[in-house]
Amino acid sequence: MVTRIAAQTVAKQARRAATGTLGLAGERMSKVDTAWLRMDSPANLMMIVGVWTLSPGIAHADLCARIEDKLLKYGRFRQRVVEGAAGASWVEDRDFNIARHVVLEKLPKAVAGRQQAALQQRVGELAMQPLDRRHPLWCFHLVEDYQGGSALIVRIHHCIADGIALISVTMSLVDGGAPPPERRPRAGGGDAEDWIADTLIKPFTDVTLKALGVTDGAAARSLAMLLDPQEGLHKGMSGSMELARLAYQVVSDAAALALMPDDSKTRLKGKPLNAKRVAWCEPIPLDEVKAVGKALGCSINDVLLSCVAGAIGGYLRAQGDDVQGQEIRAMIPINLRPLEHAWKLGNRFGLVPLVLPVGMDNPVERVYEVRRRMNSLKGSTQPLLAFGLLAVAGLLIKPAQDAMLNLFGRKTTAVMTNVPGPREKLKLLGATLEQTMFWVPQSGDIGLGVSILSYGGGVQFGVITDTGMCPDPQKIIDEFTPEFDRLLLATLMLPWGE
Repeated sequence: MVTRIAAQTVAKQARRAATGTLGLAGERMSKVDTAWLRMDSPANLMMIVGVWTLSPGIAHADLCARIEDKLLKYGRFRQRVVEGAAGASWVEDRDFNIARHVVLEKLPKAVAGRQQAALQQRVGELAMQPLDRRHPLWCFHLVEDYQGGSALIVRIHHCIADGIALISVTMSLVDGGAPPPERRPRAGGGDAEDWIADTLIKPFTDVTLKALGVTDGAAARSLAMLLDPQEGLHKGMSGSMELARLAYQVVSDAAALALMPDDSKTRLKGKPLNAKRVAWCEPIPLDEVKAVGKALGCSINDVLLSCVAGAIGGYLRAQGDDVQGQEIRAMIPINLRPLEHAWKLGNRFGLVPLVLPVGMDNPVERVYEVRRRMNSLKGSTQPLLAFGLLAVAGLLIKPAQDAMLNLFGRKTTAVMTNVPGPREKLKLLGATLEQTMFWVPQSGDIGLGVSILSYGGGVQFGVITDTGMCPDPQKIIDEFTPEFDRLLLATLMLPWGE
C-alpha cells in the first residue's frame, strides 16, 4: 500500500512538473504555439512589434487602468510560460504587476522633425530585447511626449497569438472596444489536431474556404475524408474521386514546399548582425489604390505587393546591384481562422511562398505578373501544410526544430504581411489613433520583414531589417510612394479607348 501511494505521489509530481511547477495548475500550450516559443534566436526574437501614434497625448496611469480593465480579461496576458519535459504550459503569474508590463519610455532629445527617427531607433532596439520569461510575455512602452501627442510601442510574443488575433485583441483597448466573448475553456488546451477537427472538418466556414482558395462544400468533405479515410470509404465513387483529387493536391504542394530552390543571393540575404532597424512612410490613400486595382482588373493585394516588389528592386538598383530578371521569395502568412473568431488567441495561420519579380521595371507588367502568381496559389493546401509543419516542429527537441524551420530561412528573403485594419480612425482614452504599424518576426537568418496595414482610409508600409543586410531601411521605404505613383501614372496613360 505504501509503495503504491508513493508511486502515485511520484506520478502526480511528475505530471505537475510537466507544467513546470509544483502546486500550480497549468494549461497545456498547443504544439504550434510551442514551436513559436522555442523559435527565439539571438538574431530574431519571436515578437510581434507594433507602434501607435496618438494625438493628443495620453497618461501612463490612464493607460494602465485601461489595460487592466480590457486586456487582462484575456487570461493569456496574466499567464507566464513554464517549460517542462512534456512541453510548455500557461501558468497564472502570482507575481503579476501591471507596472512591469506598461513602462514609460524617454526618447533622446531630438530637433524638430527628428522625433520619428528617434522613435524608429528605439523600436529597433526593443525588437532585439527579450521579454522576461519569468512573467507574461508582453510589454507596452509609452512615450508620453511624442510630436505633440504620444507614441505606444507594443511587444507581444508570437506564442500568445498571431497578427490577426493580436490586432483584434489590441483593438479591445480603444474607446468602445468590445471585450472578449464569454466562452468555456477547453480541457487540455486547444492543439493543432483539435483545431483541424473543429475548424476544418466540422464547420469549414466560408472565410476559411476563401483563405484556402476553395469555394464548395465538396472540398470540405474531401479534406474530412483525407483526414479520416475509413469514413471516406462510405461515400462511394464520388467521394473517392474527391479524396484522390485532394490527396494529389496535398502531395503536389508538399513536394513543392520541400523542393523549393534556395532563394536568390542578394544583399538582403546573409548572416544577421543581431541588430534591427525599422522605418515607415506616410500612408497612401486607400481610395487611390482601389482605383488602380479596379482600372487594371487586379486586387488591392496585387497592387500593393507589386509596389513592394518595385520598392525592393529600386533599393537594390540604387545600391548598384544588377537586378535585371532578379526574383526574391517572400513568405506570406494566410489566415486560417474565421474572421468572427479573430479574437481567439493562439496561432492559426499558414504560410505560402510568393516569388516577387523585383527585377521587372515596368510597373503595369509587374502588377499583372504578381496577379498571375497570386492566382496560381489559389486552391493550394500549402498554408495548411505549413501549419502542420509548425505543429510537428512543436513536438521536436529544439535542435531538430531549428533544422526543420531553417528550411524556410534558406529559401526565403523576406516575411511579408498584409492586414486590413479599421476603415475609420479610432480613439484611445480620448486621443485619436493617427497611425498604426506592426511587424511580425522573421525566423532563422531572415533579415527583412515588410508590413502593409490599411487603416483610417490609408495604407501604411513598414520595414524592419537586420543591419547586417540593410543598415538603413528608410532607403527601402523611400521607394514605396514613388513606386505607387509610377503605377498610378502608367495606369492613367494606358490607351483605355482601344
